[in-house]
Amino acid sequence: MIKSMTGFGKSILQLPTKKVTIEVKSLNSKNLDLNARIPSQYREKELQMRNTIAKALARGKVDFGLYVEITAEETSTKINEAVVKDYIEQLKSIFNTGEATEYMKMAVRMPDALKTIREEINEEEFKAINDALRSALTEIDSYRIDEGKALEKDFNIRIKNIGELLEKVIEMDPERIEGVRERLLKAVSDLKEEVDQNRFEQELIYYLEKFDITEEKVRLANHVAYFTSTLNSSDSNGKKLGFITQEIGREINTIGSKSNYAPMQQLVVQMKDELEKIKEQLLNVL
Repeated sequence: MIKSMTGFGKSILQLPTKKVTIEVKSLNSKNLDLNARIPSQYREKELQMRNTIAKALARGKVDFGLYVEITAEETSTKINEAVVKDYIEQLKSIFNTGEATEYMKMAVRMPDALKTIREEINEEEFKAINDALRSALTEIDSYRIDEGKALEKDFNIRIKNIGELLEKVIEMDPERIEGVRERLLKAVSDLKEEVDQNRFEQELIYYLEKFDITEEKVRLANHVAYFTSTLNSSDSNGKKLGFITQEIGREINTIGSKSNYAPMQQLVVQMKDELEKIKEQLLNVL
């Protein structure tokens, strides 16, 4: 079973005096790249929340947002009464004339006219927020599993196509070797020279061995089978699948360079096309 690194999870928590919304979004990345937007009063708990997210998501470019909306009548911002009164007295002494409301309008715009009362984190409240975060992470995990199923279906199709193309290569190989042999014989006969038959046979064997792809066919078949078994394992290991595709690509390229036979090279091009589509999608696998 594989998982995608793309996902989205959201959880809304209604507390007595506020509504807390948690959103977690992830995209593909080689490692865990976590960006968090948290109100200042929850900063001391940021590391704990980051650890919770890291354990749940492992990899990906993750955006985590915690948004707080005050629903009670009281607010955390208060008028700094002493400071505002002092500003008003100073304004009166400067201008001497004017209405009190005008002085008030100017005073509240001055620095420190408003003060924010920092709330202490209530442990019961944070426990509820942490539970909401876990709920959002469960949702994003389900999203990743669903995306992974779609990717897995596509991978199975692509790797099956490579396997079928390899079967065609195997069927075609005797015909290719015979063609190589005939071309060499024709090249020698065109020279119209007497040749040492034993020496010719040795040279023929050398060239046939040079074009032999038996090892590549066996290794490619093994890599294809290994990719399929890894894909169907209980873990989601995109990096391991990426390493296997590198080996698959290496064998396909070697077959292409050794084949020296147009019909087989056409099959190699088709295998490369299927492999590139797999590699592109693997970038999004956890």
